[in-house]
Order: sequence, then structure tokens, then C-alpha cells
Amino acid sequence: MMTITRRAALGALSLAAAPGARAQGEFPGRPVTMVVAFPPGGQADVVARPVAASLERQWRVAVPVQNRPGAAGEIGNASVARAAPDGLTVLMALSSVVVLPEAARLFGRAPAYTLDQLQPLALVTADPVLLAVPAAAPWQTLEEFLADAKRRPGAIPFSSSGNYSALHLPMAMLAAAADVELLHVPFQGGGPALTALLGGQVQALASGPGPIAPHVRDGRLRVLASWGANPIAGLEQVPTLLSKGFAGVEYYIWCGAYAPAATPEPIAARLRAGFAAAVQDGDVVRALTAAGSAIDFREGDAFARFAAADAARLAAVVQRIGRID
Repeated sequence: MMTITRRAALGALSLAAAPGARAQGEFPGRPVTMVVAFPPGGQADVVARPVAASLERQWRVAVPVQNRPGAAGEIGNASVARAAPDGLTVLMALSSVVVLPEAARLFGRAPAYTLDQLQPLALVTADPVLLAVPAAAPWQTLEEFLADAKRRPGAIPFSSSGNYSALHLPMAMLAAAADVELLHVPFQGGGPALTALLGGQVQALASGPGPIAPHVRDGRLRVLASWGANPIAGLEQVPTLLSKGFAGVEYYIWCGAYAPAATPEPIAARLRAGFAAAVQDGDVVRALTAAGSAIDFREGDAFARFAAADAARLAAVVQRIGRID
């Protein structure tokens, strides 16, 4: 549920009085780049674009969305972690942002970034992932899909946004819980992964609701299951994995904004205030509702606690997957 606290507004007011900081009326004063660490068309991009447009209206400066794909999001995430802490570069991250450093350690290498290099600003959405297959696929139900996977180990290919990504982990969770083997085909982002599904290169995809919603509506895709705790609006007939007896198989793809960790508090407060206003913007609400993504706003410390809890839970999933060579 969307909850707006007074902290963002009070923080923004403090900007003008903060020693050495830009006055509130002057910030940002220049374009603010919103980095999405994936190609266009994925869940982070779906969320970032209406939010960026709202920030442009608020701040009267350009807020371009810059797609920086690669390494399942690691490249774009790291670019913001290393950016100047001046409030002019922010990241619209997927939930995989908290997983990738742990995955890097499985390879015995230093992560491209660590979570303490990023300052949580605001959680915007948190959606249950959905299992989508082509409408022409032979499986009408989850049970049929899993029975086929059991008969043909490794024969059903699924796409994702990269190894250990937000679209890889839920499929790995399901495969382990159902004791089946699926063929993982990683791409650079959710957009290309969805294109591969629509083009027949793969036969399944775990996706946030936003990217697949129009294709479900037009009859090109069928949704077999949800990783959420409860059915979602508009797809009430889709069963949850929990309701099918897969205990512990629950996964949400969330989108949240980060700034470089050293961003001064007065500037961070101004950024938080911008996101707090954006999630109340009618255009943003309508765009995300149409995409099937419900706003779940959590600001600053509340977002940090949410992300830390998710990181601890998903670290166990990454360890179970193990090293991918």
C-alpha cells in the first residue's frame, strides 16, 4: 500500500537551509539522468519512464532515462554507484540490484559495486512475477507445464534478463521446488527476453506484469502461475505457486530508486520528495495501473529495510543455484 510520510517534505524544506548545499529553488537546476541497467521494454524501464516524466514536470529540467545494459544489470548499477554524488544521476533498479554482488562472490571476484555504495531513495513498485508462455503452447495449466518438464528434462527453454537476474531467480526457485530441469537462455534484459518469447526462441518467461500485460490482453501470451502470495487484480484466475503447494516459492520483482551513497542528505531529501510526489501523480498512477504494476511506495530507511530483508532471502537462492560457468 502506498504510504507517504512527512519526511520527504520536511527533508526538501531543509535543503535551502543546509550549509554548502544548493538552495531548494535551484536544485537540480540541470538535467538529472535516470539510469536503467537494462534495454528498453523491461520492468525497470516500464516504471522509470512515467516517473521520469513526472520529475521533469516537478523540477522543470530534463530527466532522460538512459539504458545501460550488460551483465544482468551489473554495469548500469555500478555506473551509478561510481557517479558523482551530486543528485544528478539516479538509478531505477530492479530487485536484482541486491543479488548481483553476492553472485559475483560465487565466481571468486570482487563485485562491480557493493550495496553500501548506493543510497536507497524510494521503492516505487513491488509486483509478483508471472509465468508466461506463448498462447500457442500446449500447456493450459501449470500442472501440464511441469509434467512436460518432468518428462523432458532440460528441453523447455526459458529466457531471462541474465544470470542471477530478477527473471532468472524465480524460475530457478520453481525448478528446484518442482524437481524439474529447465533450459536457461539469458539475455541482456527483460525486453530482449520478452522478444525471444514472442518470437518463439524460448517457450517460457518469468516476468513482472508490466511488460507482458499488453501481450496477455491481445491473446499472444498465456499466464500459468504467479509467484505472489495472493492473486493479482485482473488475473484472479491465475493460481499462485503457494496455492499449488510449493511452499517458500514466493518472489516479487520490485523497482526502486537509488543515488550514490555519498549524496548529501539535503540533496537526497529533495530527490526523495520528488519520488514521493511522482507516485501521487495521476499520469504515473494511470501508466503503472495500465501496466499491471501497483505502486508500493516506501521511502528512505523503510525502503532500505525492505531491500535488506529481500537481499538476505535471495542470497540463499543464489547459493542454491551455485556458480554458472
